[in-house]
Amino acid sequence: MSEHSMLAVRYHEFGSTDVLKLERVPRPAPQEDEVLVRVVSAGVLPVDWKIRKGLFPMSVRFPNIPGTAFAGIVEQVGPGAGVFRQGQEVFGRSVKGTYAEYTAVPADAIALKPESIGFDEAATLSGGATTAWRAIESAGVKAGDRVLVHGAAGGVGLFAVQFAKIKGAEVIGTSGPGNIDFLRSLGVDTAIDYTNVRFEEIVRDADFVLDTVGGETLERSWAILKRGGALITITGQPPIERGKELGIRVLPSSLASSQDLSDIASLVGEGRAKTIVQRVFPMSEAAQAHLLSESGHGRGRIVLRME
Repeated sequence: MSEHSMLAVRYHEFGSTDVLKLERVPRPAPQEDEVLVRVVSAGVLPVDWKIRKGLFPMSVRFPNIPGTAFAGIVEQVGPGAGVFRQGQEVFGRSVKGTYAEYTAVPADAIALKPESIGFDEAATLSGGATTAWRAIESAGVKAGDRVLVHGAAGGVGLFAVQFAKIKGAEVIGTSGPGNIDFLRSLGVDTAIDYTNVRFEEIVRDADFVLDTVGGETLERSWAILKRGGALITITGQPPIERGKELGIRVLPSSLASSQDLSDIASLVGEGRAKTIVQRVFPMSEAAQAHLLSESGHGRGRIVLRME
């Protein structure tokens, strides 16, 4: 076994989970401003399987290592990434794939892992906490605002609920019946079982809607937003023209900065925000992890362990 190789999950074409293969591949070397991280845990995001199926509007170079979210240990530091040092525990986002034993990542795309949580929990922050944080910040959520989070028990929703509450907002969350008590434990003021109650029968004049569901749920959300309110959907291209017609700010999702990562780490480290790991799979069971993610059920984030 060469020290310049590693195990990685890859696929050579779009398709079902059958295309996911565990292979030995060259280990990346960090560029000038990059850090090489030994990945301990990787977050399994819905976008991962959407890209694998060819459903996401982006170019893919095959063979492709899926995944962007990770937590791990700094192995090597490039000459221009001196803010970090070998052995530090970090988390963040990598565009070079994270279903692998190592990934190379720009220094400004990672932050120190909170000491109070493990690697599995830290791997849920990028793409979960970061997406929610940017949404709450972009919308300018403030004390007294009424915020509706669709899919509030999911990997993004659970953080959006907590961050909105930290801002002092009134938070309404939708979920299936099995997660209603969970939402209340997160601080949701009104938890709606979408299988039993139509949210528009309860919610009026919302200042902000974060949609993680799409489809009919997104379509029905326009009517409960006040004029001048804001909407972010993470399920596809935001309907900007529809927003202009209704006087609603339709905002795009945005990537977290290094400062955002540090702010999130501080909140989690202080215990003001918590994360939930739905299930942990070994690296060799990436296909099973994708199948669970595709089912769309459960709470929190699915994680791959690289051991």
